[in-house]
Amino acid sequence: MAKVLVSDPIDQVGIDILSQVAQVDVQTKLSPEELIKIIPEYDALMLRSQTKVTKEVVEAGTQLKIIGRAGVGVDNIDVPAATRQGIVVVNSPEGNTIAAAEHALAMMLSLSRHIPDANQSVKENKWDRKRFMGTEVYKKTLGVVGLGKIGSHVAGVGKSLGMKLLAYDPFISKERADQIGCTLVDLDLLFSEADYITLHIPKTPDTTHLINQEALAKMKPNVRIINCARGGVIDEDALAEFLQEHPDAGAALDVFEQEPLGESKLRGLPNVILTPHLGASTAEAQVNVAIDVAEQIRDVLLGLPARSAVNIPGLTPDVMEKLRPYLQLAETLGNLVAQLAGGRIEQLTVRLQGDLAANETQPIVVAAIKGLLSEALRERVNYVNAAIEAKERGIRVIETRDASIRDYSGSLHLEAKGSMGEHSVTGALLSNGEIRITDLDEFPINVPPSNYMLFTLHRDMPGIIGKIGSLLGSFNVNIASMQVGRKIVRGDAVMALSLDDPLPEGILSEITKVAGIRDAYTVKLSI
Repeated sequence: MAKVLVSDPIDQVGIDILSQVAQVDVQTKLSPEELIKIIPEYDALMLRSQTKVTKEVVEAGTQLKIIGRAGVGVDNIDVPAATRQGIVVVNSPEGNTIAAAEHALAMMLSLSRHIPDANQSVKENKWDRKRFMGTEVYKKTLGVVGLGKIGSHVAGVGKSLGMKLLAYDPFISKERADQIGCTLVDLDLLFSEADYITLHIPKTPDTTHLINQEALAKMKPNVRIINCARGGVIDEDALAEFLQEHPDAGAALDVFEQEPLGESKLRGLPNVILTPHLGASTAEAQVNVAIDVAEQIRDVLLGLPARSAVNIPGLTPDVMEKLRPYLQLAETLGNLVAQLAGGRIEQLTVRLQGDLAANETQPIVVAAIKGLLSEALRERVNYVNAAIEAKERGIRVIETRDASIRDYSGSLHLEAKGSMGEHSVTGALLSNGEIRITDLDEFPINVPPSNYMLFTLHRDMPGIIGKIGSLLGSFNVNIASMQVGRKIVRGDAVMALSLDDPLPEGILSEITKVAGIRDAYTVKLSI
């Protein structure tokens, strides 16, 4: 039975889901050394923000198939190291969306109405109403940096509160921003025009200290800044200096560059609200992320794909649902063309044809590479590391699109160059989802893939099919189906046979001795 290590506290519902398919060990507060020592025993690791999954942990986890982060960020996981090892890394991109958005809104309103200080004042038996004169958000300008799911929700509520919305997000179209009710602007304009600025961005080299001394100098003297996204996107020393110089401004921060927050100039400022990373800390969010990630770990352990893998290129849940049948098609064709081309593969060309050309290419290409390498690498290659494995083996991968419609509305064409020459194969999906091989080395055929297949290149001449059938019969090999593809009568042709049995050793040499047979290939597929 598979084993799962849960190294941070998660809701019991997640443990119950994992227990359906694995032995679950809950061991929290492990030191790095302790984690490295025990991780080789486990097939999966589930964590939250406390556990740090370093390169050393990843390399020690020789049995790991998946690492699941019960939350949005994966900052505490060395994703490149996991990718190189072929380990799927998943998160829960939507599990705490509402919780994080509501916390940002609560921080904004608390900042506007001095709620934390007013609360403390009354508890100290004071009644100083003038001191806590507030500001309405109605008709104020809210600048949203990052229009993902959380930022979009904050913007939607801000619009309902009567706020004017400006947004900066280089990855969002104007049409999408219009749907939300935001005007897309550049950062400089947002900084200068916004009364409130709320951050909903990851920490990357481009966003580190996005709010710095230079940016703050462009802002209104009474601007209010909210960060419930990631620590490190604000230069905290620069912010503290700005707030000291502008007492009418304010900031509400839930995340910090170093957590827990140590010595900080922000602590003693009256115009700052600080909370200890509470964005996802609701009972509902913890249940949601535990269910989401536990289900993904369960699926991967059962041999199914994860819906929110962060290190499988382009494979988001919606893309996965749409492309799932084509991923199987690509993997099957990749496996087939690799066996035809044989030995060391030098180049793979992947051409999406017809309606398929309008789809996201990267997941399909990755699936084709996985199939291409599956014979050589077996369990070592998967959707996570396929592209890396191909690159390290010097395989050149070319992606092309051809929107013209052929025999099928959408088809996939692969060409491989290897030690046994160049070969090509085309496949398509029928309306019922069944895979068909529709072309082999430019010869038209129409056969379903099967576990055992035989392909021949031969002269189109009378009696040759019967000779091959008799030869296979003499070796007790049963033919399930057979089809011949040719371009001209009495010219070259290919024959594709689906077999019920594997070919015995030495039979290929006997087949090639048959008059008219130019070449023969045996293929084994996992169908």
